[in-house]
Amino acid sequence: MTASDPAFTPILLTLPSLTPSLALEVLPAGLTFHRLFVQADGKTHDILIGPEDPTGHQTQKYTNTIIGRYSNRLPVGAFKISRGSFESTVSPQANEKPTVSLHGGVKGFDQYPWEPLVDPSASELFTPAELATLQTRAPSSMIFKRISEDGEEGFPGTLLCETLVALAQPEGAPAQTADGTKERNLGSVIIVHRAKLLDDGKITLINLTQHLGFNLDASLRGGPKMPSVKDHTISIKADYLAETDTDLLSTGALIPTTRPHAHAKKSTGCIGEAFPENGYDDFYAFSKRPPPTVMFASEITPEVDLVGALLARDGPAAAEVVSLTGGKSGLRISFATNQSGVHFYSNNFSAPEKTARKKIHGGSGSVGDGYTPGSAAFLGFQASFATWLDPTTRVREDEDTMLTSGQVYNNSTRMDVWYKAPPRDASKRRRGRSINYCLDILRSKWQWCEEHLRFR
Repeated sequence: MTASDPAFTPILLTLPSLTPSLALEVLPAGLTFHRLFVQADGKTHDILIGPEDPTGHQTQKYTNTIIGRYSNRLPVGAFKISRGSFESTVSPQANEKPTVSLHGGVKGFDQYPWEPLVDPSASELFTPAELATLQTRAPSSMIFKRISEDGEEGFPGTLLCETLVALAQPEGAPAQTADGTKERNLGSVIIVHRAKLLDDGKITLINLTQHLGFNLDASLRGGPKMPSVKDHTISIKADYLAETDTDLLSTGALIPTTRPHAHAKKSTGCIGEAFPENGYDDFYAFSKRPPPTVMFASEITPEVDLVGALLARDGPAAAEVVSLTGGKSGLRISFATNQSGVHFYSNNFSAPEKTARKKIHGGSGSVGDGYTPGSAAFLGFQASFATWLDPTTRVREDEDTMLTSGQVYNNSTRMDVWYKAPPRDASKRRRGRSINYCLDILRSKWQWCEEHLRFR
């Protein structure tokens, strides 16, 4: 694929305004979020890390792309899966290590072009009621589609996949925060992944996510040369995380977040607090039991509007479960989802000599000037590791990440973007006092001159 390939031509979604508070560039290649622009306080921020050139995503893998059929790490081998009368074998393919299949295998969902449905009515997995809601409440939207063939990367069954990406207008008046300042909603990003098997009598595995890498301060001028998220604060409403072995594969246990490495219980919430030697690469299981991800196709009638419920912040998946706040920009993003947890990764394996950094983030845009470890907070909303293999890691008893013929997979996330004016730092306050002092002197001299001129 080359730069002239339509798969690398960004599709622009914007909120309707002369200066939209949110604008998103989506590449059909790998269903990649190339840029997410935020306008706040007269400044333009791109809050996603990544290459300057869209084609750079071919080598800067898993940067803001979709992940599938199965996100995170699976053991390599042949495994029998079954539910009721459905039986099959899944054979994850090695790519990270001889024993580890990462993010769907050698050629996962991120390596394929996705078809944008210019006519939304061509969708097979979103209802007429949902399409009507999008037309009125989130007209800046696009549904993307691909078919994953039977046996692709060792996964059985022909899988129809559709993903909705939409921007929603800001809602409500500015909210009062704990420190007495006001926080303003700038709008929302909606992501809904859906899938169903096209074969009869089949069973497969599915665990999709959008692997988004955030830095909310990277576009600021005058900061550190290399962006970092160690001064960001993160809140994860989780009581457990998945225990992993030396290959970062699941051991089959969920352990309390009170252990020293876990971020969810850090006293300040600052990512840099007691930062682990190798950074973060952990799945956190949410405290609140999520709604089901899999539904019977017969339940999704034309009148069903799960997208409307997501936009309305209504229902069991409406609560904020993760929040990330920049250290300097005043920007915050919060997440609500129907997934059972989030994988938090601090870009530990980034190799700046092999990657590129966006110019808006202080980079040259050329390979060799990339992002360093600790430069981003990647957040992927998904089910836990290999729950079909390790039932003890399930947040819900029925969360086995299996999908059978006659069912529909529904993974939804709403990301809200917020802004509040950051407090001025001490140096700026000193500069402000110095300026005021100088102005006071000038005023007094002017008054002296006026008095003497009047006297004469």
